[in-house]
Amino acid sequence: MMKRVERIEAALAQALDLTHLEVFDESSGHNVPEGAESHFKVVAVSDAFEGQSRINRHRLLNEILQAEFDGGMHALALHIYDPKQWVDQFGQVPLSPPCAGGESAGGESAEGEG
Repeated sequence: MMKRVERIEAALAQALDLTHLEVFDESSGHNVPEGAESHFKVVAVSDAFEGQSRINRHRLLNEILQAEFDGGMHALALHIYDPKQWVDQFGQVPLSPPCAGGESAGGESAEGEG
């Protein structure tokens, strides 16, 4: 069974073309039972957010993640940026998403995969 953080990552990656995504389970910092998976923080960067208001970005992510709210997620802190806002705020381009590829038969990463 997938953990909630993995389901959040999968749902957002499927629905949006993201240049950066981080999902943090912050449940342990709250007064909830161990393993509750109830409080999360999402940092997301995408061209899809360009020109959208903060509230519309939040609405979009809340809609995408409605099943998680229905399944017991209690809180979701959202930090949502378009690439220019990310650079303006943090002075660098968004970090590359984690590599989903594997190693080639020769044991070395294939060029262009990552």
